[in-house]
Order: sequence, then structure tokens, then C-alpha cells
Amino acid sequence: MNNQNVHGTVVIVGGGIIGSFVGFFLRNLGSKARIVVIEKDSTYQFSSTALSAASIRTQFGCDFNLKMSLFGAAMFRDIKTWFGPDADIGFHERGYLILGSPASAEDMRADAQRQNALGAQIESLDAVQLRSRYPWINVDDIGVANFGLRNEGWFDAWALLQLVRSRARALGVEYVNGEVTRIDVASGRVTGVRIGSETRIEADWCVNAAGASSADIAALLGIELPVRPRKRTVFHVKAPVAGEGFPMVFDNSGVWIRPEGDGFIAGIGPEEHEDPDAHGDFEPHHDLFESSLWPKLANRIPAMESLRLLRAWAGHYEMNLLDHNGVVGPHHEIPNFLFATGFSGHGVMHAPATGQAIAERIHLGEYRTLDLSPLGYERIRDNRPILETIVY
Repeated sequence: MNNQNVHGTVVIVGGGIIGSFVGFFLRNLGSKARIVVIEKDSTYQFSSTALSAASIRTQFGCDFNLKMSLFGAAMFRDIKTWFGPDADIGFHERGYLILGSPASAEDMRADAQRQNALGAQIESLDAVQLRSRYPWINVDDIGVANFGLRNEGWFDAWALLQLVRSRARALGVEYVNGEVTRIDVASGRVTGVRIGSETRIEADWCVNAAGASSADIAALLGIELPVRPRKRTVFHVKAPVAGEGFPMVFDNSGVWIRPEGDGFIAGIGPEEHEDPDAHGDFEPHHDLFESSLWPKLANRIPAMESLRLLRAWAGHYEMNLLDHNGVVGPHHEIPNFLFATGFSGHGVMHAPATGQAIAERIHLGEYRTLDLSPLGYERIRDNRPILETIVY
């Protein structure tokens, strides 16, 4: 696909972390196009970015996800080079500790070898090694633990959003507050995007980076996108466990926990029958704490029996119900309508790589840094899932 319209207008629907990185990288590549980002929640109060637990890992089942994480981690480590000497996103490169049962040990060790061959740095620990390094963990039912020595940890997603958004604006990217109500198409191409009932912005390219609302944007064009808003609750707790040296722990029960301030944040996904679409629902799932999260945490980390809940909040995953992977790239019938959505909980960590890829596709006509063509819409059309097996 050769791009002949470098100086046209790019409209990005969604001004969160992914949409902002698309605008930033377009300018970074030298695009002279008019770039307009439309965001319906200009306060970002309900933004998935702002409500995210904001972590990054290379331990994925799909190779492209690992490579996207390596791209993001390199940026996070070098954030001052990208955004100036005062840039700080509080990147704590402490690693993910993923715990597996004896039955999964062989597969997880093979995963680590594959991930390392692609550039990750993962070590596999047996139960004795795990107990020696982290004596506060109950290892009775653990067969293996994979730990990320580099390129994994957590950061301040709000700080990152503010950095990239501010830089994009400084580079001439326009941010417009409003809700997209219509997308005009003529001769198989997007020609304009309408905000409310009165405003129309001509468009040579339209990027759907609307996150949990991206299916609604696709529906304006009669396109089915299996991305739904699914609520995930984060619990902030205090516990008699030292946070120093504590990694991001992913238990085989589905629980995750990591340090935050002088306490910890933790979560667990609800059962499928308790996980409906969550349009407009940001009420924390309080029942999960006592019925599921606390007992499983106390089993894995016995000192967590004495934890104290401080607060809870909920945000939305943009859950791709087909395969839990992002949808990236142009629509096959409307080639100037591009997707950058559906990341199912790993959108913040993969925002830099997605922004770079979409910017390359628009400005250069092809992917160059990372080939994200496996994430194209065609697999949605053909019902060909590429399952991501390491999902929390």
C-alpha cells in the first residue's frame, strides 16, 4: 500500500495512550499531515489508561506481543531521551514472577527458552530456588516460576500519557473534545468524521483507537468488531510484607499483586458468568475481594492473611472476545480506516509499539519496525483466532 496523501488529514478516534502515540509517532516520522485526535472524555476520568495497573512484561505466548513489549521497555528505560530531561514515568524494572503448577513446569520452561531466543531475559526457578529467593511465598503446589530479569515491571501510566500527549500537542497534533457520531464513506474510503450533529472533519485516514468503545466506532461503518468493555477491579491493600524486592507476582490461581507506594495493589478476573459487558459501569467489584482474591492471596503469601483493604477502583479492559489479542491495521474493504484496539489488558504496555506501527502504515505505507500484520482485521473477518495463552 503506497501512501500518496502525506499532507492530508489523519483523524484519530480516541485520545488515550494508543491514540496519542499514533499522533506522536506520525510527527516523529516527519508527517506534515493535519492530525486530529477526538476524545469524548477530555478529563480522562474513565480512561482505561488512567485506571490501569500500568505494567509491562515480555512473558507472552505470542511472539509479536513479546516484541511489542521489548519496544516499549526500551522506550521506558530511555524516557528522557524521548521526552526530555525532566521526563519521569517511575519505571520500576523489577520483573514478573509467574508461578506454575508441577503439571505446567515443562511447558513454562519451554516458554522461557522461546522468549529468551527472541530477546527476553527470563529465568526458570524450581520450588527450592523460589523458596530461597522469596521465603514469604508458599511453594507447596509450585513446580516452576518464570521470572523476568529485564524489560518487565511497572510504571505510571498517567505520567506517560501526559508526556506523549503534551509532546504530540507541541508538535501540532490537535485534540478535540467530542463524541464521534458518524463516519462518512465514499467509493470505499473514509472521507470525513462527524462530531455531534454539527461538526465535520474531512479525513484522508481514520484510526479507531477508541479502546473499550471501539466496537461502537466500527459499528458506524457496519463493521463487526468483537471488542467489549469488561470491568476489572484493582484493590489497594496494606500487609505485613516488605515491598522492597517484591516483583509483580502472577499466581496460578489467577491472582496478581505488586507493590504500590507503602502497600500493594492486587486483582483477579471474575468468573466468565460474572463478567458482562460493562458499558458505563465503573463500580468496583467488591465481592471479588473476600470471595476470591483475599483467600487466594493468603494461600500463596500467608502473611497476606493480615492484610487491610485501603480502597478499590475499576477500569475497563478493551476485551477482544475472539483471542485476547489486539486488532491492528487497515480494514480490508475500507483501507484508510485502521484499527488500533482490542488489547485485552495489555494496551498500555503495547501503546508505543502500536503507535509506531500505525504511524508507519499511514506515513510509509508499510510496517518497518515491527510487522504487526498477524494482528490484522482479516482474522476477525475469517474467525481465525491467534490465541494468547498467558493472559491475566
